[in-house]
Amino acid sequence: MAFLTEEKLKSLGFKSLGRNVKISDKASIYAPQNISIGDNVRIDDFCVLSAFGGYINLHNHIHIAVFCNLIGKGGIEMFDYSGLSSRVSLYSASDDYSGDYLIGPVMVEDCLNIIQGQIILEKYVTIGTNSVVLPKVTMKEGSVLGAFSLLTKDTEEWTINTGVTAKRIKSRKRGLLELVKKMEDKWN
Repeated sequence: MAFLTEEKLKSLGFKSLGRNVKISDKASIYAPQNISIGDNVRIDDFCVLSAFGGYINLHNHIHIAVFCNLIGKGGIEMFDYSGLSSRVSLYSASDDYSGDYLIGPVMVEDCLNIIQGQIILEKYVTIGTNSVVLPKVTMKEGSVLGAFSLLTKDTEEWTINTGVTAKRIKSRKRGLLELVKKMEDKWN
């Protein structure tokens, strides 16, 4: 994997760009003027970040693994220490599949019904591989989503959630909070 140079990153025209940002040269970035990236963010190969008509805000200490898909039309906000395992998709906008509307980006707009709304991943949120999050969802601080899950509603703080559709299965420990100071000391 090769990362874009700092010069190349700056030339892309992000809304804002922090320090120590690593983005694969195999990632696809659409509407970078609507994307803000904080410090110590890494985006791996074959990820798609699309912020047409919306925004994507990536705060600090975030990792987005290979083959992730962030569709930011309704807005995506990832706070500090959140992360996405490989093949995670965040859809802040989605077509209405009820049968009453056409589907897809090549249709006339008044024949569509786009459902959209923010996806917010609060601090210390992690999403497991091959999971999908749909519009209008907030993952509360410290919550995680297990592999191969579909999330359609908000999670509670410090919980483990899994399944299709995802449900809370138990509480999550908070020991990682003791390690945050060590991380912040290292990066500051």
